[in-house]
Amino acid sequence: MKMTSIKLKKKLEERLNHAEWKTVFNRDKDTFRVEWAETGKGITITLPNVIAKFQQRGEEALDELEDNVQEALRVMNEEHTLSGKEKQIYPVIRAASFPTEDKGKQLVYAEHTAETRIYYALDLGKSYKLIDEDMLQEEGWSLDRIKEVAGFNVRSLPVEMKKDTVYGNDFYFHSARDGYDASRILNEALLEKLKAECKGELAISIPHQDVIIFADVQNPEGYDILAQMAMKFFAEGTVPVTSLSFLYEDKELEPIFILAQKKPKRDRKED
Repeated sequence: MKMTSIKLKKKLEERLNHAEWKTVFNRDKDTFRVEWAETGKGITITLPNVIAKFQQRGEEALDELEDNVQEALRVMNEEHTLSGKEKQIYPVIRAASFPTEDKGKQLVYAEHTAETRIYYALDLGKSYKLIDEDMLQEEGWSLDRIKEVAGFNVRSLPVEMKKDTVYGNDFYFHSARDGYDASRILNEALLEKLKAECKGELAISIPHQDVIIFADVQNPEGYDILAQMAMKFFAEGTVPVTSLSFLYEDKELEPIFILAQKKPKRDRKED
């Protein structure tokens, strides 16, 4: 069945029918919004993105969307505090283009790379809430405290990797789908351990929130393979981050497209 925006709108109206919610279809922008009728807080869904996922996965994609929307709306309608919940605070990686404000409230964030930014989230079980500056001020927390607590928590997250070797390059995939898979890139101890074990160069890709790829690149083909993997995952992700991969060297992350420009110079120096 070919899905259209009108057909999808009807399906979403059926699935997201709730006495306290209202839905709005914007034909011009091709979006569908679900919000609390009393407060106006809600979520706007971009229909073409959902149609693409529906064509690939069918009703399963709509089941996932329905769960995510219901959970997000539930979270929006609750008051949240940080004190006593230190173990529930984690960093989340987002694209550098991700908004720094949410409904007029300034989100708490830190710079990461030219492609990515670090935000901070209060874990709520099935979902999380991005922390804003109002929450910090109300409880007298500083940005440094948030960074310290979130950094400790991300280092405590388990890492389970599946290995795949392609053309002499080793690729390690981690995807616990806990919302913080890409955040493992902030675990410096893990990166240093992997770097020490690499036969070649350590490259890392965080194409979307729910996956991180570590690559032991041992020949030039490895970069091309990683780039193709990253692009594929980026296109499929619910929360895309970046299709670029990074080289990890001297505790720094360098986009690989920059490396490609520098590599000939390095080679000449070594000759």
